[in-house]
Amino acid sequence: MAGTIIERARRGSGLSQRELARRSGTSQPTLSTYEHGTKSPTLAVAERIVNSSGFDLDLVPRVSFTTHPGARGEPFVVPDRLWRLDTAKAFATVPLPQHLHWSGPSRPYNLRDRRDRARVYEIVLREGEPADLLTYIDGALLVDLWDDLVIPAGIRNEWEPLITSFGAIA
Repeated sequence: MAGTIIERARRGSGLSQRELARRSGTSQPTLSTYEHGTKSPTLAVAERIVNSSGFDLDLVPRVSFTTHPGARGEPFVVPDRLWRLDTAKAFATVPLPQHLHWSGPSRPYNLRDRRDRARVYEIVLREGEPADLLTYIDGALLVDLWDDLVIPAGIRNEWEPLITSFGAIA
């Protein structure tokens, strides 16, 4: 993602540098140096500034992926854990990029619609790279759809332990 955490929080809140500096008790020139990465705030200062923008700093587990060969030699990836998407992303209307929807022009998929969401998940599970999975798939929604998805047996077998363990936790 482009920009520092502070800049992303400020832009996400729609605040100017001047207003965020005022709210957080920091000068605008200092805030600018933090955003440009020419000066680094302490963790406490970064947290204060980010909180002042209406966001929280949070620890998020890093997801790692392993690549598996498909039945016809085409690789697919499996994560070590499931993740949650921001609600707006989980239920957005999205066109799939050509490397995922290579059979023709992609149409917009409404992820609020269960059938559209299932179709996107099927495509991304078969064709997607790690970044695609992290962009389009929500772990809890995947678990909910799992039994209805039409995916190759090899993919289903590799993902099944993860889906089962998530269901036991949730």
